[in-house]
Amino acid sequence: MSVKAAKHARELLLKEYRGVLSTHSKAMPGFPFGSVVPYCLDERGWPLILISRIAQHTHNLQKEPKCSLLVGERGAEDVQSAGRLTLLAEARQLDDPAAIEAAATRYYRYFPASRDYHKAHDFDFWVLEPVRWRYIGGFGAIHWLDEVALANPFVGESETGMVEHMNADHANAIAHYVELAGLPKGEAAELAGIDSEGFHLRIGQALYWLAFPQPCANPGAVRQALVALARAERWPSAEEA
Repeated sequence: MSVKAAKHARELLLKEYRGVLSTHSKAMPGFPFGSVVPYCLDERGWPLILISRIAQHTHNLQKEPKCSLLVGERGAEDVQSAGRLTLLAEARQLDDPAAIEAAATRYYRYFPASRDYHKAHDFDFWVLEPVRWRYIGGFGAIHWLDEVALANPFVGESETGMVEHMNADHANAIAHYVELAGLPKGEAAELAGIDSEGFHLRIGQALYWLAFPQPCANPGAVRQALVALARAERWPSAEEA
């Protein structure tokens, strides 16, 4: 059961891209302080955030790095029966130039506007290192989980190359994915990221994660999956793959 729950928890983390970051208040000791932050996942599958040096939550994390991130199922009509995930974590600011550059390359694809204010307005990348997870998949589906994150084998040149190739040469295929998944069609979609279990599309400022019918262990498998989806008449289930 925990393996299945971990998979569902990870899918929720992938499908969403913003959550409530709770930190220990520096100004009001003893009180939690909640703020909304966008995030994407780094190469280890850990939430990567970009936060301002003058923000209250940054001051809080500098004093006490223990925090939590609450992610809820977007658009749920009944929040009590919807999925939600709380990550208990230790926040760490990235300080290695190579790590910062890699984080920026990935984060900018998910949130293009961040490129304009990252360096101009004293923002820094932080990663939330998981300690434990609390996943609620609905009434009675409650789990403490030690392992949810899954490392992304493609982060770096492999992922960047696949994403750039799809966006430059396969706009029709991407539009077909949007059609198959029933996503909004107002603006052109672009790939933002690829992992072993699926891929992210960005439409305007919104992000959507779509699962592969089967996990992909290498770029060749990703290519085969994307080609098959481009030819599919409906989104195939794992049983059909």
